[in-house]
Amino acid sequence: MKLNLTKNYVVNNILTMAHRNLLKTLHNPDNLSDVIIQPVIFTLLFGYLFGGVIAGSVHAYLPMLVSGILVQSILNAASGSGQQLREDINEGIFDRFKTLPISPIAPLAGQLVGDMFRLLISGIMTLATSFLMGWRPSVNIPTLVIVMLLAIFIGWSISWIFALVGLMVKNAELIGSLSMIIILVMTFLSNAFIPTNTLPRFLQSLVRINPVSLTITAIRTILRTGSWSNNATLVLISGVIIIMIFMPLTIFVYQQRS
Repeated sequence: MKLNLTKNYVVNNILTMAHRNLLKTLHNPDNLSDVIIQPVIFTLLFGYLFGGVIAGSVHAYLPMLVSGILVQSILNAASGSGQQLREDINEGIFDRFKTLPISPIAPLAGQLVGDMFRLLISGIMTLATSFLMGWRPSVNIPTLVIVMLLAIFIGWSISWIFALVGLMVKNAELIGSLSMIIILVMTFLSNAFIPTNTLPRFLQSLVRINPVSLTITAIRTILRTGSWSNNATLVLISGVIIIMIFMPLTIFVYQQRS
């Protein structure tokens, strides 16, 4: 019975910290922009800017755009983990957490649990904006849920990488800038927004080995056929491998500095 109470105590601590991090996102203009505003802006911008040139119309371009914007938005939201952690550390908030009667792992775990909801919000904003622009999925609601869960899972696994960076790099602004550059390069150097056969051959090779391309291809296949694919399985396996590597590393670094 005592063990159950201890587990419940830790879980309550983690959920409290997750709620705190969500409130911090909602009250911070920069964090709010990453989760809510950027998905809307990028969907509208790329849809109306490139739709006619690439596909002949915005409506014809949306099936290609939706999966690319969804993955980009999820990754962009995931990158906020490291910056938020570093901001809390630099402001001395984590030192204050140490003085509270809470589980030592709760501040870190709460950040990562809160990220799940941030990723969900970002994904919903992308799909809702696409729907308002005229996109109509050819699959049913359960399949859309599977697509969303797959995108959130790979985004959450990458959150552990950004969390580790946040614990190791001392400048929060530098973390944010580097994260944005990396995500933009990986997204634009993928099949997110254009047909890859229009690229030079050497760029096509880079696009094929880009893990973002693999994720987008998996999502597009599910949205087009309504069925699970080998690419989706590879994405799932990749996420598990990332978590197995970076979760222990992040927890170790966190405990060393605690």
